[in-house]
Amino acid sequence: MWLSDFRVVLADRVIERGALRIEDGLIAEISEAPVSHADIEGGGLLLLAGMIDMHGDMIEREMEPRPGVRMPMDMGLRDLDMKLATAGITTAYASLSFAPGSTYGHMRSYEYTSELIRAVVAARPNLLIDHRVHARFEVTFPAALSVVKELVSEGSVDLVSLCDHTPGQGQYRDLDLQAASLSKNKGISPEAAMEQLQQRIRDRRETAGDMRATLSAITQYCAMHGVPVASHDDDTVEKVTLMDQLGANISEFPVTLAAAVEARRRGMLTAMGAPNALRGQSYSGNLSARDAHAAGVLDLLAADYHPSAMLPAVLVLAQTDPAGLAGAARLTSSNPARALGLEDRGEIRVGLRADLLIASETGVGQVHATLSRGRFVHADGRLDLSGAEQRHAHVIRMS
Repeated sequence: MWLSDFRVVLADRVIERGALRIEDGLIAEISEAPVSHADIEGGGLLLLAGMIDMHGDMIEREMEPRPGVRMPMDMGLRDLDMKLATAGITTAYASLSFAPGSTYGHMRSYEYTSELIRAVVAARPNLLIDHRVHARFEVTFPAALSVVKELVSEGSVDLVSLCDHTPGQGQYRDLDLQAASLSKNKGISPEAAMEQLQQRIRDRRETAGDMRATLSAITQYCAMHGVPVASHDDDTVEKVTLMDQLGANISEFPVTLAAAVEARRRGMLTAMGAPNALRGQSYSGNLSARDAHAAGVLDLLAADYHPSAMLPAVLVLAQTDPAGLAGAARLTSSNPARALGLEDRGEIRVGLRADLLIASETGVGQVHATLSRGRFVHADGRLDLSGAEQRHAHVIRMS
């Protein structure tokens, strides 16, 4: 199947009017000029590598769209799958937490999260895009090591991140702000909320020694099984140093520029949220993804909580990226592929998976079609697909 007359975004440059041939789900040929026998004509639309999202929190809202209103897991996975395909995401790491003490604690228990992880794995063959699991563990979670061993050994987890949401550091450095939020969410007095936070800080200090040993055991076990490890909300040079020494290769959502700079100095890749990059600021007042990008210390964009922000964020950053659109697109394609060990995707290159998205770049951008392994898993009607349907019906699947 030939796709012709597209602006083809390669890893290092853009072919202004190029073409691409797909065969058996792989990229078989790339042309520097349009071809006359194309199945699909692009009319100058963008053709990019399908986006790889290493951190998406959306799954919990699909399972529970309103507090206490639980939906069937298979329905939630189906709906999320379609949303991701529509956003141009072809590989998605569902970010699932073991944090029973958090705001979503009722959905982050050992039992529920383990069940959901296994549901994602079981549903993979029937979903439109490639779904993987990003398991997030609070460093204070007592059973973290045993749960990591259980899930990693059975092949249910593809990425592990180590989180510390203890008040007074990381993303939650402002205790007064956190106490006010806790008071509002739980309907308790500001004084009671502050006491809860102080108790968590005391508990964290008492278990610091045991925690370091547990973290070391977790990262060693993941390394043995080829599972990458990310740190989370790094706010100081000291924390980055610790996570690097433990074996983390990704600094996820660094809170300060100093932490992001140190992570890059140590060879870690930094990941930040696409909504942050699109808006130009963190919703919690932390490091701006645009500032990290301007400083040359942004490597990956993640959907975080809003997958449709991915393409617009790439287009925004392309305006200032030293390599233009090709450089900004690497943040959602080749860079995450490298960080996550995905050698079969992440670029428009002969021999790799034909995971692609077709988009316009006016305004905030619009994903018109998404292909996973050469199959259309989303199309909004902008393209004439009749030629491809007639000649290659087996490769067309519409959402």
